[in-house]
Amino acid sequence: MIYEVIVDISNGEVDRVFDYFSEEEYPLGCRVLVPFGNRVLEGFIFGTKDTSDVKTKEIIGRLDDFTAISEEMLALAKFFNEKNNLRLVDILRLCIPSKLRGGKVRQLKKAFVTLCAPVGEAKSKIKKNAVNQLRVIDALANGGEYESELNARFGSSSVKSLLEKGIIERELVKVSRTPYKGMVGESKKIELTAAQKNAVKTILGTEDKYYLVHGVTGSGKTEIYMTVISEVISKGKTAIMLVPEISLTPQMLGAFRERFGDRVAVLHSGLGGGERFDEWLRLLNGEAVIALGARSAIFAPVKNVGAIIIDEEHDTSYISESNPRYFTEDIAKFRAGYNNAKLILGSATPSLITYSRAQSGQYRLISLPERVKNREMPDMEIIDMRDEVRAGNTGIFSRALLSELEKTINAGNQAMLFINRRGFSSFVRCRQCGYIPMCGMCDVSLTYHKDENRLKCHYCGQTYHMLTECPKCHSTSLATGRIGTERVVEEVKRVFPDVNVLRMDLDTTSTKEACAQILSAFARKEAQVLVGTQMIVKGHDFSDVTLVGVLDADLSLYFSDFRSNENTFQLITQVAGRAGREEKPGRVVIQTYNPKHYVFRFARGYDYTGFFEKEINIREATRFPPFSKIVRILIKSAKEEKAIAATRRCYEMMRDLDKSDKAIFRVKAMRAPIKKINGEYRFQIVVWVEKDAEDKIIPRLYEIAAEIDRKDVVTFVEINPTQMT
Repeated sequence: MIYEVIVDISNGEVDRVFDYFSEEEYPLGCRVLVPFGNRVLEGFIFGTKDTSDVKTKEIIGRLDDFTAISEEMLALAKFFNEKNNLRLVDILRLCIPSKLRGGKVRQLKKAFVTLCAPVGEAKSKIKKNAVNQLRVIDALANGGEYESELNARFGSSSVKSLLEKGIIERELVKVSRTPYKGMVGESKKIELTAAQKNAVKTILGTEDKYYLVHGVTGSGKTEIYMTVISEVISKGKTAIMLVPEISLTPQMLGAFRERFGDRVAVLHSGLGGGERFDEWLRLLNGEAVIALGARSAIFAPVKNVGAIIIDEEHDTSYISESNPRYFTEDIAKFRAGYNNAKLILGSATPSLITYSRAQSGQYRLISLPERVKNREMPDMEIIDMRDEVRAGNTGIFSRALLSELEKTINAGNQAMLFINRRGFSSFVRCRQCGYIPMCGMCDVSLTYHKDENRLKCHYCGQTYHMLTECPKCHSTSLATGRIGTERVVEEVKRVFPDVNVLRMDLDTTSTKEACAQILSAFARKEAQVLVGTQMIVKGHDFSDVTLVGVLDADLSLYFSDFRSNENTFQLITQVAGRAGREEKPGRVVIQTYNPKHYVFRFARGYDYTGFFEKEINIREATRFPPFSKIVRILIKSAKEEKAIAATRRCYEMMRDLDKSDKAIFRVKAMRAPIKKINGEYRFQIVVWVEKDAEDKIIPRLYEIAAEIDRKDVVTFVEINPTQMT
C-alpha cells in the first residue's frame, strides 16, 4: 500500500504529501516515523493510493496506539490550505498537544498495590514483630493503594518484602493529570427566565446554522450555553465551549464541572504538557464530551459535534496573529458544517462585522436586553480629566473616583480598577534632554517595572538595568511616563494604606494557577480592590463588586486601527458590566480627556445599537470592513536591504494586479509602525479589496506573498489585521 505522508517540517518547500510504502495497514490521521533524506522524521498519514510515480521508501513504524488526527481535521487542514494558504503541517500541529511531538509526553502510569489473599490469610504469613508489614496489609484491607503512598507511610522495605513474598501484587495503572483539581462551582438551582427559555427554544428548535446571542452583561448567557450543551450531549453528541481569555477558563470550568462532572475537559496553552495531553486524550477517547478552553480548543479531538459556542465573540484573542494565522470563527464554521452542528456566538458588544451579518440575516439574532431578575445596569459617570488638572489635581485618580472608592471600602464592598497597560509606567524619559531608552533589538521604548527595578521590552522580552542617569546628557532628572498597573496599585495603597489590593496582568499571572488564585482570593474578599488589564474586563462575576473605575479610557481611541472606536466601546461596556451583578447596585466612573466623543455618549447609556448605527455609517463612508477586506503583507528580514528589495518587488506585483483588476481600490507600501523586532527589519504592504471580490483576489495575494517568501525574507499575510504594529 502507498501512503501519502505529511512530514512534520514547517517549511513551504516541503509542505506537501510524500509517498511511502508499507505492508502494514495504517489508518488515516495516525502519526508515523519515516525516513526523510538522511534523517528520520515524524509525519501524518494524509491519504492512500495503489501506486506511486516515484521511488518510495518504507514507513518505519507507527508512533501512537491511537489515531491522533480524525478525518474531519484532515479535511479541515486541506480546506484551509487551499482557502487561506495555510501550511498543512501547521494546521495538523494545532490538532495535537505540542508535547506529543518528539515524544516529550506520554500517558502517566503508577504502580498500584493490592492484596493477593484475604487479610487474615495474609497476616498469617507475617511474623508478629514485622509491624510495618502488618500495617501495610491493614491499609490494603478495603482496597488497593498506590505503591508510592505506601512507601511514604510504612517504608519501601516493608512493601518490597511483601511483594517478594507474593502477599501483595502491583500493576501499572493509568493516572490522569487533572488540571485545576478541586475547581468545582457551587451547586445552584437555576430557573431559566422567559427570555432565556426563548433563546434556548430558538437555538434548538430552528434550522438556522449560526446564532448571535446579543445580551447585556448579566443577562444569563452562560446559563443558555449550558442548557443547550446539556440537550446536545443528551442526544449522544459533543460540544465545544470557547472563552476568550485563559484567565476566564477556571471560573467557567467550575460552573461546567458542577453541571457536567468529569464529562468536561479543559484545553488551553497555559496547562502543563502532561495535563494538556491527558485532557486531550480523554476527549479523543470519548471519556469527556465537552471541550472547554481558549482559542486552541476549537481543534479539540471531539467527534459528532452538536454545538460550538464562542463566548465574547468580539474578543481579538480569537484571532491567531502568529503562524498559522486564522480566525477561530472560520474554523468553527467549518466544523459546524462538517458535523451539521449549531454555531452560537455570544456577546454584550458583538463585533460590527458579526452584528451586521445578524442584521442581514446571515446569523439568527437573539436579543437579551435586560439583566436577570431585572437588575439595573450600573450608573455610569464620565469624568473630564482636563477639569481635574485645571482644579490642581495632577494625580491619576479624579476626585469623584477617590470619593466613590472611599464609600465602597467603608461600606464593606469591593472595587475593580481597569487600565489597559502593564508595568509601572510605559517609558522612562530624561527631563533635561528628552532622551527615552529604547530596546536594542526592537524599535520600541522600554517599560519600567518597579518591583524588579528593571526596564523591559514587551516585544522581544529583553531586560535592562534601570537608568541612574541619562546616557546622553548625564542628567539624573529622570521621569516615568504614562501610568501602569503597578503605579495604580501603589497609589491606592498610598491613599488607603489599610486596604488590601490585588493586581492582575501578564506579569502577575505567569504561572498556570496564578489567575485562579488571584480571582479566588478576590472572591473570598481577601482584598477590597482588584487592579488589572483586559484580564479583568470580561466574564468575571463577583457579588460584592459595586464600583468599577476606568483610567485613561480614551487611550485606545488613538491606536492606529480602524476598530479603535469599536474596541473602546467594547472595553468600557464590558468592564462596566462587572459592577452590580447581584442585589447591590453598581456604579462606574470613567476618566477621559475627551468626554464629548460619541463612544462615551453611547457607552453611558449602554446603547449598542445606537453605537452600531453611528459606526457602521462611518465604516461605509470610509470603505473599511465590513465594506471591504484589508489585506496586510508583512515582510521581515535580518538584512534591511533585502527587506526593502522584497517589498518593492511585492509592491510592483500588487500594482500590476491592481491595474488588471478593479477589485483592488488601494495599495500602500511602507515601513511597519515598529520598524524592527527581534533583530528583523519590518515593512508592509496594505491592500484594500472590494467586499464582493475577496474570493477571487485574496488567493492571488497569497500567491504573490509566497513568491516573495525566501530563506532570508519572511512574509505573512493578514486579513483585517487587529494590530498594525
